[in-house]
Amino acid sequence: MTSPLPQHRSHSRRYELNRFVYPVLSRRSRGISVGVNLNPDKVCNFDCIYCQVDRRSEAETRFVELDAVLAELEDVLDLVTSGRLFEDPAFADVPGPLRRLNDIAFSGDGEPTTYRNFDEIVASVADLKRRLGLDAVKLVLITNATMFHRPAVERGLEILDANQGEIWAKLEAGTEDYFKLVERTTIPFQRVLDNIAAAARKRPLVLQSLFMRIHGAPPPPTEIERFVERLIDIREAGGKLKLVQVYTVARQPAESFVEPLSVAELDAIADAVERSGMAVERYYGG
Repeated sequence: MTSPLPQHRSHSRRYELNRFVYPVLSRRSRGISVGVNLNPDKVCNFDCIYCQVDRRSEAETRFVELDAVLAELEDVLDLVTSGRLFEDPAFADVPGPLRRLNDIAFSGDGEPTTYRNFDEIVASVADLKRRLGLDAVKLVLITNATMFHRPAVERGLEILDANQGEIWAKLEAGTEDYFKLVERTTIPFQRVLDNIAAAARKRPLVLQSLFMRIHGAPPPPTEIERFVERLIDIREAGGKLKLVQVYTVARQPAESFVEPLSVAELDAIADAVERSGMAVERYYGG
């Protein structure tokens, strides 16, 4: 699944004068996704080799201001639903079928569930969505699943469940060593696996699985075998997996040694996932 649209490769977290809320044309949402950046300080508990966030530059905003988030969100939602967003030259070439508001996504410059009052901000956004008559619009959490065990995050996930929510959890490895290579974190791989399995027992999850060429080489076949085994482990533990998004880099990554997979390389991974009985969507590089 590819697109010639440059907007798919431009996910700036700044829109006009906003500090927290930004619209993007999302290839995985197949429409407009309105992002809510809960990490304007650029702090993340992962340092992924493919991330586009420049963590070496100074953050302009360090604290999330709830009133400002909600005001910006209401303005951007009005821009999208009224169609005025597409008067902006950056969005003027978006085709008609994609000029739709698909979701409000908690994402941004770090891991959104590290935000201390995660449950409160999810509830506030859900209330705003309801007040604006946008009940059918999804709330999407794009997450590395490292904080699902925290009480405030567990409450936030339950609020998502009650408000057309969908959780996109990152799983991009089959072994601890490959996990450390890609995510560059001190958090144990097993915590991510346990948290995904526990959350998936309560609601179906979407898994986001980005693979890439590292120093010119795609993931070893044995790594993909272990990755598929982890998916099977989650399912056999009672977890429900709605979909696995198999994709590769489409924008400039943090490290120069990271490159997108070829179509054939990505298809080989997606085919292995499909053979395990999982539903798969494929997103190719730019």
